[in-house]
Amino acid sequence: MDLSLLFPILILLLFIPIFLSGRKQKRQLAETQQMQNALAEGDVVTTTSGLRGTVVDASYEDTIDLEIADGVVTTWLRAAVRDKVATDTHAEDAAEDAADTESDTPAELPATGTTTANGTSPTTATTSDTPAGATVETPADDKK
Repeated sequence: MDLSLLFPILILLLFIPIFLSGRKQKRQLAETQQMQNALAEGDVVTTTSGLRGTVVDASYEDTIDLEIADGVVTTWLRAAVRDKVATDTHAEDAAEDAADTESDTPAELPATGTTTANGTSPTTATTSDTPAGATVETPADDKK
């Protein structure tokens, strides 16, 4: 094989991956800009700094207003929005129901089989069995 052909082939092999990755980056940038321009009120978004908020006003060309807490509205550049968070209303309802049922049932202390700092085995009890601030004492295991 002629050495004069080796150099152009080597150049092609180096520039093909660079060309393909550039196309991929341009496509991702176009998708992100399209998502940022299509934001509407009620969308839950994440910013590039990691802040999660709900869009309350998207009528401006370059900025959007995000509600980051109840009654706290901040103004952000559209370019600061990283992605739109997919919200599943069924999952949110299930999480709220689970939180409601957990608050109705008393919390339990650690299960048996574990030991405390002084080497004793704690008993399983609920918070309603002991007054607030009280400690539950159990006899020490003398089997050691």
